[in-house]
Amino acid sequence: QVQLVESGGGLVQAGDSVRLSCVASGSILSRNTMAWYRQAPGKQREMVATATSGGITTYTDSVKGRFTISRDNAKNLVYLQMNSLKPEDTAVYYCNYRSIEGDYWGQGTQVSVSS
Repeated sequence: QVQLVESGGGLVQAGDSVRLSCVASGSILSRNTMAWYRQAPGKQREMVATATSGGITTYTDSVKGRFTISRDNAKNLVYLQMNSLKPEDTAVYYCNYRSIEGDYWGQGTQVSVSS
């Protein structure tokens, strides 16, 4: 089992920056992928950014150049630095951990961007 706890988020204005954090605990394997997903009201959950334990990152097109995912593997932490936020970034953001042993989710943290 893996537990994920997110922090950060809140209500911000368009153009602001926010950093989300997620710490994983439990049965963490050395080879894994951690990611951030988001779900806006009335929409499906979508991948925002992923980062493998080997350092490979991917982003959905709408956040490229604005968001940065990073990891601290020693502390089982993953961050999402979000810059130049837009109202359409408003969503609940979820941390995800995936390995050969399973797929786990955090409880989510709300990010609301006002125009």
